[in-house]
Amino acid sequence: MTPFDQAFAAVEQHINTGRIPGAVLGLVTRDGTRHFRAVGHAQTVPEARPMTTGTWFDLASVSKVIFTTARILQLAVQGKIDLDAPITSVIPDFRQYDPKCWERQVTFRDCLGHATAFPAVEPIYTYGDDPQRLRAFVLQREWRRLEAPVYSDINYILLGIALERLAGKTIRQMDAGPGFAFSADPSHAAATEYCTLRQRILVGEVHDENCWALQGSGHAGLFGTADAVLGFAADLLSREDDADVRLMRQTVTGHRTHGWEKPFEGWSGGGKCSEDTIGHTGFTGTGLWVDFARGHAWTLLTNRVHPTRHFDSGIFALRQEVGDLING
Repeated sequence: MTPFDQAFAAVEQHINTGRIPGAVLGLVTRDGTRHFRAVGHAQTVPEARPMTTGTWFDLASVSKVIFTTARILQLAVQGKIDLDAPITSVIPDFRQYDPKCWERQVTFRDCLGHATAFPAVEPIYTYGDDPQRLRAFVLQREWRRLEAPVYSDINYILLGIALERLAGKTIRQMDAGPGFAFSADPSHAAATEYCTLRQRILVGEVHDENCWALQGSGHAGLFGTADAVLGFAADLLSREDDADVRLMRQTVTGHRTHGWEKPFEGWSGGGKCSEDTIGHTGFTGTGLWVDFARGHAWTLLTNRVHPTRHFDSGIFALRQEVGDLING
């Protein structure tokens, strides 16, 4: 069996336990060769649909690296933003009523590397349902300041607003990228969770409540197939020496690069990838890892929150096992 076959066997075995409804595993090499396998169901509630290699997934936080990070770094390389400039260089009204506040000192690089004092998440959707008023809330509230940096959706909500200001349009009015979109045909999409706010099983619409309320955001909201995700990864492999890709590989702080993670003890990509690997995961059960030294990338896309997040899906151990088998 090839390493890919071994990895897929592990995915198949896990799906057969019933802890995750379905999955697609994909691998691409630097020469463009791609492998895909699917197993299980794209949806089980209220009716069952099979998973296919062409199923569309809500990529959740993988949106951060495929959409937002990629665009911010392109703008930096083009000289349109300075990564070490504060966010206020593009969003001058951020916390405008307190010119000396800490939030106004936060830079683009800080946000990309999750080196800020913002909390991990905030239930922004509970403060109203007008997307522009919610943006104003994000920009004008006095944020709780943490003592130590954590991975924070707020960093990427701000980066998304910066992209909107620069483009003069909302994120959902932008081009999502080759093979990507901000929603999906429910008949071809993996279902996520029963949302108590919207009172329905979510299929083809964004799972993240804040992204839904904002009607587009920089921290989540991208949909795509395994082929689209690997197409993005193949582009990175082919451009590994380009300035924007070098920035994705460059450490900002600890194990975090500009937008991505690098290997560390217990990380999602397993313990056998090279040090020149970057990766990111998504809450819905998605993930992408790119190993530049080995010249390949892999994606594991699942619907592990279907029909509920309140269940131990085993996704964390599965991701590590898949990474170790791919790189074994």
